[in-house]
Amino acid sequence: MDQENLLKTALEARKFAYAPYSHFTVGAALLAKDGTIYSGCNIENAAYGPSNCAERTAFFKAISEGKREFLAIAIVGGMEGSEATQYCPPCGVCRQVMAEFCNPEQFLIILGAKNQMFKEYKLKELLPLSFMLEKN
Repeated sequence: MDQENLLKTALEARKFAYAPYSHFTVGAALLAKDGTIYSGCNIENAAYGPSNCAERTAFFKAISEGKREFLAIAIVGGMEGSEATQYCPPCGVCRQVMAEFCNPEQFLIILGAKNQMFKEYKLKELLPLSFMLEKN
Protein backbone atom coordinates (compact mmCIF):
# COMPACT_ATOMS: atom_id res chain seq x y z
CA MET A 1 0.00 0.00 0.00
CA ASP A 2 1.25 3.45 -0.90
CA GLN A 3 0.54 5.71 2.10
CA GLU A 4 2.04 8.69 0.30
CA ASN A 5 -0.44 8.42 -2.58
CA LEU A 6 -3.38 8.04 -0.18
CA LEU A 7 -2.27 11.09 1.80
CA LYS A 8 -1.83 13.10 -1.39
CA THR A 9 -5.35 12.17 -2.49
CA ALA A 10 -6.74 13.13 0.94
CA LEU A 11 -4.96 16.50 0.77
CA GLU A 12 -6.45 17.11 -2.67
CA ALA A 13 -9.95 16.17 -1.44
CA ARG A 14 -9.60 18.60 1.45
CA LYS A 15 -9.58 21.47 -1.06
CA PHE A 16 -13.24 20.72 -1.86
CA ALA A 17 -14.46 20.81 1.76
CA TYR A 18 -17.45 22.98 2.53
CA ALA A 19 -16.90 24.29 6.06
CA PRO A 20 -18.36 27.81 6.35
CA TYR A 21 -19.18 27.37 10.05
CA SER A 22 -16.21 25.62 11.66
CA HIS A 23 -13.66 26.58 8.99
CA PHE A 24 -12.06 23.20 9.73
CA THR A 25 -11.53 21.36 6.46
CA VAL A 26 -10.95 17.63 6.20
CA GLY A 27 -10.06 15.35 3.31
CA ALA A 28 -10.08 11.57 3.18
CA ALA A 29 -8.92 8.91 0.74
CA LEU A 30 -10.37 5.42 1.09
CA LEU A 31 -8.58 2.43 -0.45
CA ALA A 32 -10.89 -0.37 -1.60
CA LYS A 33 -9.65 -3.94 -1.75
CA ASP A 34 -9.58 -3.80 -5.57
CA GLY A 35 -7.16 -0.82 -5.47
CA THR A 36 -9.71 1.90 -6.26
CA ILE A 37 -9.34 5.08 -4.18
CA TYR A 38 -12.44 7.05 -3.19
CA SER A 39 -11.98 10.60 -1.94
CA GLY A 40 -14.20 12.59 0.37
CA CYS A 41 -14.38 15.95 2.10
CA ASN A 42 -16.41 17.30 4.99
CA ILE A 43 -19.64 19.05 4.08
CA GLU A 44 -21.24 21.26 6.73
CA ASN A 45 -24.80 22.49 7.05
CA ALA A 46 -26.25 25.38 9.04
CA ALA A 47 -28.38 22.89 10.99
CA TYR A 48 -25.21 20.91 11.89
CA GLY A 49 -27.00 17.53 12.06
CA PRO A 50 -27.09 17.11 8.28
CA SER A 51 -23.32 17.74 8.07
CA ASN A 52 -21.15 14.89 6.85
CA CYS A 53 -17.53 14.03 7.64
CA ALA A 54 -14.93 13.46 4.94
CA GLU A 55 -14.50 9.83 5.95
CA ARG A 56 -18.19 9.01 5.61
CA THR A 57 -18.36 10.90 2.32
CA ALA A 58 -15.62 8.63 0.94
CA PHE A 59 -17.24 5.48 2.35
CA PHE A 60 -20.70 6.37 1.05
CA LYS A 61 -19.33 7.12 -2.42
CA ALA A 62 -17.60 3.73 -2.51
CA ILE A 63 -20.55 1.83 -1.08
CA SER A 64 -22.95 3.50 -3.51
CA GLU A 65 -20.75 2.17 -6.33
CA GLY A 66 -20.90 -1.39 -5.03
CA LYS A 67 -17.69 -1.62 -2.99
CA ARG A 68 -17.86 -3.45 0.32
CA GLU A 69 -14.24 -4.36 1.12
CA PHE A 70 -11.66 -1.81 2.21
CA LEU A 71 -8.01 -1.83 3.25
CA ALA A 72 -7.20 1.67 4.51
CA ILE A 73 -8.19 5.31 4.78
CA ALA A 74 -5.98 8.40 4.94
CA ILE A 75 -7.33 11.48 6.72
CA VAL A 76 -5.96 15.04 6.83
CA GLY A 77 -7.49 18.14 8.35
CA GLY A 78 -6.89 21.59 9.68
CA MET A 79 -8.14 25.14 9.73
CA GLU A 80 -9.25 26.43 6.36
CA GLY A 81 -6.45 28.07 4.41
CA SER A 82 -3.66 26.46 6.43
CA GLU A 83 -1.61 23.30 6.21
CA ALA A 84 -2.78 20.14 7.89
CA THR A 85 -0.73 20.86 10.99
CA GLN A 86 -2.28 18.37 13.39
CA TYR A 87 -3.47 14.80 13.21
CA CYS A 88 -7.19 14.54 12.60
CA PRO A 89 -8.61 11.24 13.87
CA PRO A 90 -12.07 10.14 12.75
CA CYS A 91 -15.06 10.92 14.95
CA GLY A 92 -16.99 8.17 16.70
CA VAL A 93 -19.72 8.03 14.05
CA CYS A 94 -17.11 7.57 11.30
CA ARG A 95 -15.36 4.87 13.33
CA GLN A 96 -18.65 3.01 13.65
CA VAL A 97 -19.25 3.24 9.88
CA MET A 98 -15.76 1.83 9.35
CA ALA A 99 -16.59 -1.04 11.73
CA GLU A 100 -19.63 -1.89 9.61
CA PHE A 101 -17.53 -2.53 6.50
CA CYS A 102 -13.96 -3.19 7.64
CA ASN A 103 -12.06 -5.86 9.50
CA PRO A 104 -10.97 -4.12 12.72
CA GLU A 105 -7.88 -6.32 12.94
CA GLN A 106 -6.67 -5.30 9.48
CA PHE A 107 -8.21 -1.98 8.40
CA LEU A 108 -5.58 0.77 8.56
CA ILE A 109 -6.32 4.39 9.48
CA ILE A 110 -3.57 6.78 8.38
CA LEU A 111 -3.57 10.24 9.95
CA GLY A 112 -1.52 12.78 8.02
CA ALA A 113 0.02 16.09 9.01
CA LYS A 114 2.48 18.60 7.55
CA ASN A 115 5.86 17.60 6.14
CA GLN A 116 4.54 14.16 5.15
CA MET A 117 4.34 13.09 8.79
CA PHE A 118 1.77 10.42 9.50
CA LYS A 119 0.60 7.97 12.14
CA GLU A 120 -1.05 4.62 11.49
CA TYR A 121 -3.63 2.80 13.57
CA LYS A 122 -5.68 -0.34 13.16
CA LEU A 123 -9.40 0.25 13.49
CA LYS A 124 -9.48 -1.97 16.60
CA GLU A 125 -7.13 0.52 18.32
CA LEU A 126 -9.46 3.47 17.71
CA LEU A 127 -12.74 1.64 18.31
CA PRO A 128 -12.05 -1.19 20.74
CA LEU A 129 -15.66 -1.93 21.71
CA SER A 130 -17.64 -1.23 18.55
CA PHE A 131 -21.35 -1.91 18.34
CA MET A 132 -21.76 -4.90 16.03
CA LEU A 133 -24.74 -7.06 15.13
CA GLU A 134 -24.43 -10.63 13.92
CA LYS A 135 -24.50 -10.72 10.13
CA ASN A 136 -26.31 -13.65 8.52
